[in-house]
Amino acid sequence: MVGADLIDKYFNLDELQSKQFEALGALYKDWNDKINVISRKDIDNLYIKHVLHSLSIAMFTEFQNGADILDLGTGGGFPGVPMAIMFPEVNFTLIDGTKKKLTVVDSVCESLRIENIKTKHVRAEDLKMTFDFVITRAVAPCEKLFYWSKKLISKQQQHALPNGIIALKGGDLRTELKALPKGIFYEEQNISDFFEEDFFEEKQIIYIQT
Repeated sequence: MVGADLIDKYFNLDELQSKQFEALGALYKDWNDKINVISRKDIDNLYIKHVLHSLSIAMFTEFQNGADILDLGTGGGFPGVPMAIMFPEVNFTLIDGTKKKLTVVDSVCESLRIENIKTKHVRAEDLKMTFDFVITRAVAPCEKLFYWSKKLISKQQQHALPNGIIALKGGDLRTELKALPKGIFYEEQNISDFFEEDFFEEKQIIYIQT
């Protein structure tokens, strides 16, 4: 099970969501032939290594309708694009320092009629907006994510989970987490608790309350 049916295995999708997830594979393969958005060895495992990995955030917490979410360093649109499909009533802003990757995201959104994503070619340090959560995947150490994100997190709360950072990480994170400022609350969640595929055995979600 390596295609869009992998998403159906874990989530109850409506017809539009199913069609959008199913179409992702061909769209990203086509773009990857033009721009190296995803590593060549990973494109055949798009649904496990990129789409389902992104959606582990949806297993960890549920975003309220109308929430504002920032995908910091989205690259080709992960985790932002799968999360925007999963939460069509949530507002997603996807930023990245490489403009050509955002061109891919814009094209994917146009093809799939994803209307709850805005892209911005901007560094996090220069962004003048606030969000309920910052989500990110394999962008930077937790300490850097914290300093980049703390001014971007809204003080107004509308979720059971307090506003903060939700980062998709892998490997041994002990040194990285020790580098966070003293007194900062964080939580580790093994993604293998959600998904049974071997790929997720050493993958974690790190939630950092700001």
